[in-house]
Order: sequence, then structure tokens, then C-alpha cells
Amino acid sequence: MKRRQLLQAMAVGPWLLPALASATDSLVFTFGQTRPATQVRKVFAAGAPAAVLLCCLAPEKMLGWPWPLDEDKRSLLSPVVRDLPMIGRLAGRGSTVPLETLVALAPDLILDVGEADATYQSLALRTSEQTGLPWLLVDGRLEKSPRQLREAAARLGVQVRGERLAQYAEAILMRARNHGAALGPVYLARGHDGLETGLGGSIHAEAVELAGLENVAARLGPGGMARISLEQLLDWQPHSLLCQDASLYRHIRQSSLWQALPAVREGRVYSVPQSPFGWLDGPPGLNRLLGLEWLAAFDPKHAGALPQRVREFFALFYGMQLDEAQLQRLLAGHPGSAHG
Repeated sequence: MKRRQLLQAMAVGPWLLPALASATDSLVFTFGQTRPATQVRKVFAAGAPAAVLLCCLAPEKMLGWPWPLDEDKRSLLSPVVRDLPMIGRLAGRGSTVPLETLVALAPDLILDVGEADATYQSLALRTSEQTGLPWLLVDGRLEKSPRQLREAAARLGVQVRGERLAQYAEAILMRARNHGAALGPVYLARGHDGLETGLGGSIHAEAVELAGLENVAARLGPGGMARISLEQLLDWQPHSLLCQDASLYRHIRQSSLWQALPAVREGRVYSVPQSPFGWLDGPPGLNRLLGLEWLAAFDPKHAGALPQRVREFFALFYGMQLDEAQLQRLLAGHPGSAHG
């Protein structure tokens, strides 16, 4: 840390030093007094991306889920986490956990994964000060997945597993960069009417952009989520549409208004798998690595590998051995898969 930065940190108070000291890493921010990794046995996932990482990396340390999971999604997860309760979240769109409840749970660590800007650092610092509990904030960008896994694994005492998952994540990212997918310019349809989408550089569109595809909404510039009009979409003329959930997929396919788009008329509308977590988003966590495999399989040269790669991912990351019926349900509707 430069002398000027150090003096500024001292001026605002010593409680900010942990955040400023770790900011040079740009991936992991620590607040409060953390325990040695060997003593971290109970971890509270502050939000959905953190829960996915914890479920994959150290399921035996997970206290519960930040949001409710239906029975179908739970059935695709390891028994270690399948029956954990829904205990609420601290991050995301509003906290649902009173601090008294959090203290009563007595976690050894609070883990948060996702945006790591000043807003989330402030939340982490304030909560750690009020509860006396350490908070680990990890930048959740998809391209940084291998580092996320290694850094979190070191703090959870599961380095061997973390390295194995990190190497697999590196292989997925390399494949995505090498060949992308054959979908042409795409539109990511979200919201109840399909007119909500992620702009360029949005964490919600990150998987599509990492796969080498053009996100047509990036033409509006960088940002997060945005509302658009159907007229705007007609002007963009995306080659393919990716729907966030099955109900939206049905709406777009059946709507007379959406038939004005050639992509809809010609059947290039696809429902992104959502179990046990969204494959391209929902939440924006490690689950999106599987979405990169799904996107790559639209290229006929790589389609045949998809079923085996889905099996491998579920076994390694989710601790779940898929049977043939489960695999068929997950890949139903993918035109490049023999299971579609």
C-alpha cells in the first residue's frame, strides 16, 4: 500500500484497514477477525451465489439456503445439502435475516460472493462490526471462477477439493474462449414479459459474452439490468433468443406480438435449464460454468460431448450422479444434444 493510501486509511480509522489492505488483490475482501481454516466448521452463505459456491466446495460446512428451493431442484443435489433449511440472506435485494438470528446461528464465517464494490463492502463491514462475525467477500465474476475456488478453499480448509474444482473450471473457460457457440447475436429474455435483459458487461450476461456470443443489448452500452421495448428488439434483430425460464419461453412462443421477430417465427427460441440452479444466471454463481458447456453444444462439433460433460459437472460440483431420466429432462429442448 502506498504511503498516501496508508495515511488516508489511518485518518478514517483502523477498522477500515482490513478492507483497504485486501483491495489490492481485487478478488477477496476480509472483514473482522477470521479464524484459522481448520476452525471454520459452520458457514453462513450471505446470498445465492455464495450458497452455490459453498454447496460445491464445502457442503458439509453449509448452515442453510438463502432462498427456498423446490423439491425438484433439491433432488438434483447431494444429500449433504439437499435437506438443509431455508434460513434467509444478508446480501442481494434486501436482507431477510435479523442480526439476532444470525448471531444465534453462530457461524464461524459469513461468505458472500458476487459484486464486490463499495456498497457490498460497506454492508460486510457494518454487519461484521455489529455482530462480531468475520465476513469474507469474494468477487463473483465468472471468468474468475478458478481463483474464487482456490481462495475460498484456502479459507475453508478444503484446498485439495478446491484445486480439483478450479482446474475443471479452467478447462470449461478455455473451451468457451476457444470455440464459443453457433447461436449468432443473442437476446437474453428475462422478466415476466421477456423485456428485461442484461446490458454489456452485466454479471447477468457474463456467460453469454464469455462464450464468444454477441449480446445484442450491449449495443446500448455497459450496465446492469435494463428494460427495453419490443420495438427496440425488432431493430436489433437477434438471431436467437435465450429465455430465463420455461414459462417465459412458452409466453414468447405463443405470443402474436413476438411472432414479428424472425428468431421466434423460425424457432430459434431456447429455454435455458434452471435446475438445480440457472445455467446462465439465477443466481450469477459457479452454476454458470455449466451454462458455458450448454452454449458450446449449439456448435455441432461439440454437441456430442454435452451429455457427458453435464454428468461430470453434476458429479464433481453438486455431488450428484445423474441417472438417464434426469439427464434427459435437463437436456430436453437442446437441439444439439441427442437428449434434446
